[in-house]
Amino acid sequence: MNAPRRRLLVIDGPNLDLLGEREPGVYGAETLEAVRLRLAAAAERLGCEVSFAQSNDEGQLIELVHGAPARAEGLIINPGALAHYSYSLRDALAAVDLPVVEVHISNVFAREEFRRQLVLAPVVSGLVIGLGAEGYVLALEALARHLSRRDQGS
Repeated sequence: MNAPRRRLLVIDGPNLDLLGEREPGVYGAETLEAVRLRLAAAAERLGCEVSFAQSNDEGQLIELVHGAPARAEGLIINPGALAHYSYSLRDALAAVDLPVVEVHISNVFAREEFRRQLVLAPVVSGLVIGLGAEGYVLALEALARHLSRRDQGS
């Protein structure tokens, strides 16, 4: 009998729907749809099931986080600029009992001063920063390994 496939949720925040158009020198030329296709292929390789959500609305993102435990065992989030100031999103992530990997396409520490504060970082399991869209795949691989180790009790 095959083990059930791990269910993972990827949530993208404000302006990520504009990937490929918005500041390609900073965020690359790959669209969000292309990133999702790449993630779906990686998830298939890892024996995971991945679903996606994106919103430009902070409240909607919080609702997605609140509902995540009913639909996923782990969460990948690229909160966009909300990473730097959204204490309500931080509190939502802290309230759910899920491992979370935070992703940033650009190296936030090599950019404007305000981007160097990451208010979600203390409540997430890990961060992938500055590796472009490939960071999503790395986050997915790390999250899948984390869940496997957790299930094995190590």
